[in-house]
Amino acid sequence: MNGGKGMAVSILDLDATTLAEKIRQREVSVVEAVEAYCRHLAHANPHLNILTEDRFAQARAEAEACDRMLEQGNAEGRLFGVPITVKESLDVAGMKTTGGLLHRREHVAKKDAVVVEKLKREGAIILGKSNTPTLCFCQETDNKLYGRSNNPWDVTRTTGGSSGGEGALIAIGGSAVGIGSDIGGSIRFPAHFNGVIGFKSGRRQVSQVGHFPFVEHEWQERMLGIGALAKSVADAELIHAIIVDERPDGEKSTACTVTIPPIRPQYPVGRETAEWLERVRDALSAEYVIREDEPPLFDRHAQIWQLIMSVDGGESIARLALDGRSPFREYAKEILFGRSDVHRYLSWALIGARLFRPSGRQLKELQQALHRMDEEGAAYFHQNVLVLPVYHSPAPPHGMVYRELFSIRKTFLTYIPYVAVANAMGLPALVVPVGESRNGLPIAVQLIAAVGNEHLLFHVGKWIEKRFRGYQRCRAFDRA
Repeated sequence: MNGGKGMAVSILDLDATTLAEKIRQREVSVVEAVEAYCRHLAHANPHLNILTEDRFAQARAEAEACDRMLEQGNAEGRLFGVPITVKESLDVAGMKTTGGLLHRREHVAKKDAVVVEKLKREGAIILGKSNTPTLCFCQETDNKLYGRSNNPWDVTRTTGGSSGGEGALIAIGGSAVGIGSDIGGSIRFPAHFNGVIGFKSGRRQVSQVGHFPFVEHEWQERMLGIGALAKSVADAELIHAIIVDERPDGEKSTACTVTIPPIRPQYPVGRETAEWLERVRDALSAEYVIREDEPPLFDRHAQIWQLIMSVDGGESIARLALDGRSPFREYAKEILFGRSDVHRYLSWALIGARLFRPSGRQLKELQQALHRMDEEGAAYFHQNVLVLPVYHSPAPPHGMVYRELFSIRKTFLTYIPYVAVANAMGLPALVVPVGESRNGLPIAVQLIAAVGNEHLLFHVGKWIEKRFRGYQRCRAFDRA
């Protein structure tokens, strides 16, 4: 295939699975693919601020080496020659891992994160790293070091977070596939807001070694998942197969029920979100038995998530960001004078973590709740896929998600329950775009299943993807 605008756009539309096959069949050279993505990102990034650092020169050199290997018949790996991007929080040898902190601006990783190592082993070429909120501690992507990322569908709106840079990057086709992490909707918010496929792995399925910050507390670790932000469900499945620590043996049955609980007034969603959820319900009812029962302890998931995130009063994050300084003082300095070296989103979140730090009694109740969720969840999720909204609306204006999830009025209890289910229970979750709002913003649903039943998510997800919107690349920032 020859170069030029048409060629570049066609490559940008390809998912990783398709591009890998075209490279193997010599229909696309690795140099062509890498060049298309490098040029596209160089053009779009000044408008969107999604890349924190690129390695275009190294990627081009690696592409040339890959093409020589192809000529010699030595190409190996499921992602051979495929250009990918990763969230800034994941170490890539020779690249910076800063967490968006000014005092870490020169911190260069000496070795790859385990996830990155596995992807490279399959032949992937790293193009660069994408923006996050400070220390991945907010669901909007902004920090003092790199600034705010913008949603390509409407730059006045949020990308979500904490994998927000990656979500926006994949939305414009900035790489074949991207990697993010999720401890509180951090893959799923960006997937929903930017109109891409997103997959969060279940508890302890994927190594977090080389992720910054490293999640130390066992309850927080159960909530963390690492996975793909992608152009297809097939890519999310492929990436999970590559990075998961242990793959189940043998074929598994895809027979399952689908549960779609009614929307309750306590956890409202907007009209357009509700309309698309109802369309998905109607479509699925022709193929699956539909249940309506809610997951165990659904009314407590938001509170459980908040308590787990506050289990140490935010001290582990405060040590990394504040070095003994008071978050109250840093927040006041930023609000009054704009002179703190940490973003106000982080200092306010740390204030909240101190205020919500669970007491001894709450810790005991929390342990009991987690045990009950695990026991009852095993029966609830047996050969069952739960379908929920991701958020009550498409991507809101910058700052709105922050105000809704970090308000002193505890509005997170209203707005985060749908996301909190998969985190609190440590379950895998898949986001699939299904439609758009009247002003063109993507709307998605999320699918949740038991650990070990990822195949059900991918099976039902592909079914939905085929019949609804799926991934559609945003072309607003293509080169003229």
